[in-house]
Amino acid sequence: MKKLTIAIDGYASTGKSSIAKKIAIKYGYIYINSGSMYRAVTLFAIENKILGLLNDNIDLFIEKLNRISINFRFSENNLISNVFLNNRNVEKDIGSLEVSNYVSKVAAIPEIRKEMVKLQRNVDRGKGVVMDGRDIGSVVFPDADIKLFLTASDAVRASRRFEEMINNGSSVSYDDILNNIRNRDKIDSSRSDSPLIIEKDAVVIDNSNMSIDEQINQINILINYKLAN
Repeated sequence: MKKLTIAIDGYASTGKSSIAKKIAIKYGYIYINSGSMYRAVTLFAIENKILGLLNDNIDLFIEKLNRISINFRFSENNLISNVFLNNRNVEKDIGSLEVSNYVSKVAAIPEIRKEMVKLQRNVDRGKGVVMDGRDIGSVVFPDADIKLFLTASDAVRASRRFEEMINNGSSVSYDDILNNIRNRDKIDSSRSDSPLIIEKDAVVIDNSNMSIDEQINQINILINYKLAN
């Protein structure tokens, strides 16, 4: 049976990763969260106290990133990938609000995007791939078999993210998360290199009032149709 390449793009906190993981597991495909790569770069910048260079000296910031090694390691059991920064699993560390506050700014740097896209394109698509991010259907895999774009209202997205972070033990405020989401949307959509856009052949899903199961059912219909034709 043909293995598909499925690109899932969308705004911050629309549940892209949750949906992508479930789809990957259901069909036995490899799952990659492209955003975790940019978060890993941001985490490195925070931990090494070089974020100030984003405003003062971009060239030096990029030069210091030469010390970075980012790669994915896959679990053969569930096909889920974890991102490793300099051989350290940073999946739990990259979800902080501090990383979220800076990741869109870091991801907007063309030199960084160029290197990340190279890594993303090197994945073995013959096994079937589900990748989520901001520019997967437009830049990374413009020939993807299925392109999805997830959206939801600002308030719904902020509420979901707030609940998630509180459940993970983080001390955050709803207003901070709402402002973070709106700021990330603005940066992601207005950057000059690979902005967040809705491709003409993408299926848009507004999940403001949809459960994960309802979304999965809708996407399953699209996948089964593609596999049958």
